[in-house]
Amino acid sequence: MSWKTEGKYLLWTIIGILACFYLPVGNDRFDHAVLESLHLVKWYAQTHLLICLIPAFFIAGGIGVFVSQGAVLKYLGAGANKILAYAVASISGGILTVCSCTILPIFAGIYRLGAGLGPACTFLYSGPAINVLAIILTARILGPDLGIARAVGAIGLSIVIGLLMTFIFRKEEQAKMTAQMTPPVETSKRSLWQTTLFFAAMFGILVFTNCGCSSESCTNIWTTIYNTLAALCGVALGLMLELWFGVKWWKVMSVGIPVVVLALLFPENTLIPFVAAIVGLSLITGTDKGECGDWFAATWSFAKQMLPLLLFGILIAGLLLGRTGETGLIPSEWIAWAVGGNSFRANFFAAFAGSLMYFATCTEVPFVQALLGAGMGKGPALTLLLAGPAVSLPSMLIIYSVLGFRKTAVFMGLVIVFSMTFGMIFGSFCP
Repeated sequence: MSWKTEGKYLLWTIIGILACFYLPVGNDRFDHAVLESLHLVKWYAQTHLLICLIPAFFIAGGIGVFVSQGAVLKYLGAGANKILAYAVASISGGILTVCSCTILPIFAGIYRLGAGLGPACTFLYSGPAINVLAIILTARILGPDLGIARAVGAIGLSIVIGLLMTFIFRKEEQAKMTAQMTPPVETSKRSLWQTTLFFAAMFGILVFTNCGCSSESCTNIWTTIYNTLAALCGVALGLMLELWFGVKWWKVMSVGIPVVVLALLFPENTLIPFVAAIVGLSLITGTDKGECGDWFAATWSFAKQMLPLLLFGILIAGLLLGRTGETGLIPSEWIAWAVGGNSFRANFFAAFAGSLMYFATCTEVPFVQALLGAGMGKGPALTLLLAGPAVSLPSMLIIYSVLGFRKTAVFMGLVIVFSMTFGMIFGSFCP
């Protein structure tokens, strides 16, 4: 028996026993924090798991199967034109109205297909940070100065962080560039415009479904418009599966007809037909023996790897910080006290706390509004708006599984440092 090996197990066993022995069950704050973590996981499953994450898994799986590796290398590879690569990464990430968790499967898909570290990290940051709806909401609720500063800061930081990731890990990127000097010879069954339309339909479903399901502040007219656009994207996807991907017409109809019937029966609850569509798509792709079967296998691979880590991370985030407007183990009064003024401490705490908290799309705005009312400075407010939506504890676990510890630590460090730096500069001009 090796005491060096077994001693570690013994130590962790003792720590686990002591932790169980001294669990503060019955303490009001601890009990409330546990409930908050469960509430957060339940809320995430009800509002984001189905309409955000599962479509993102299908998009990521489709990237791995249907997108030519040569195309990824041409536009986002380590040896691609830098201006083109970072422009494509920031724009393509910025058009998605998604949170820090939903962007992860798509980021993992393009990175594993050969995208350079810098453009991939730019895409990873820009997806949730350069959110047009959230920036407009910021300007309307928190003021035009914060709205404009958030837009400028998010765009600039996404590119700067990507460039620095490339520079810091330049040896690895150089090796990747050398390996990509001879691109693979690939023949695609479909033209570029067909593949583009296929992914545009899936991105449309992701974006418009989320807009329709999260439009409490919008009128019913806008909700209807978003849901109609999502339905049209779904019809287009079904037609493309039949015409370009070899799926039998009766399979497409066997999914499409029940979805339409459910949409007519439950016009106020778009989640029911959406779930039926997801189940139907899973059945027709999962039972296919060709490339659609490969698509489902890749999608399932992403889901199997990421879902447990995401849910665990959300549990921990809820335990420590609670939901928006609620309190976890860390009292909200401490947060309000720590982010007052425009000091280094206030901005650092805003960046660090924001990088751990999970914000759904646009929910960071009312949270910051409440903190501003409690005495938060404008500099830390911008810092939180730049760091909070872009990363979170759940997303950190997934990034680690894709990039490893060193790259994840550097990426998180850059997000914290540059968010607080930009926030302090803004706070010095807008006290």
